[in-house]
Amino acid sequence: MMSPPVLAVRGASMVYPGGVTALDDVSLTVAQGELLGIVGPSGSGKSTLLNIMGTLDRPTSGTVEIGGQDVAQLSDRRLSALRGHQLGFVFQQFHLTDGLTAAENVATGLLYAGVRRGRRRPLALEALNRVGLARRARHLPHQLSGGERQRVAIARALVNRPVLVLADEPTGALDTANGVAVLDLLTTLNREGTTIAVITHDRDIANQLPRRVEVRDGRILSDTHIDSSADARTEARTESWS
Repeated sequence: MMSPPVLAVRGASMVYPGGVTALDDVSLTVAQGELLGIVGPSGSGKSTLLNIMGTLDRPTSGTVEIGGQDVAQLSDRRLSALRGHQLGFVFQQFHLTDGLTAAENVATGLLYAGVRRGRRRPLALEALNRVGLARRARHLPHQLSGGERQRVAIARALVNRPVLVLADEPTGALDTANGVAVLDLLTTLNREGTTIAVITHDRDIANQLPRRVEVRDGRILSDTHIDSSADARTEARTESWS
């Protein structure tokens, strides 16, 4: 029997008060081990889709499943637990606490997962080692470069080994060199087995990933898979709408 996808968004719409439609009947499935980019300009609906994928918002209609579990059936407490155990988040702004070391910032990713205090630091150090920052564990955020701070944020997202990492504009606050390094890191982590979705407005970034989902006007315009082994591309494009 096949395992359920890591994430399945089925027929999701989001309509805000006043009749503003941010998402319109969007369906998206993410399989274990994928690395995909969700790309679109400002106002395209990609941020709304991110919030729905991350269970931060509930769609007006449609369903969201994490590992086959319909999140609408969960209480707020169980949903929070699922989010803490199975999802990791990386944002454009690093959201590190100034008074905490790199290791302590990473360990905060374990608070909502119920990990006992004695286990947090070893797991944080392990996560920092995965992103190449083991020797910077005792440094405070202001002692780190922008690229290093983003790697700390990535380590925090990874520390509980989630089934899916959602990276929202992870290179947006970085210069070109650090942006390339962060994208290379995400690619390496994916090769090691982490499932990652990168949300970006930058088509150049999305074009470097094995799968590209283009969002516009609240709908998925195209979903492109690249078979790197065969150097071939297959594209499924939605029918045009009136």
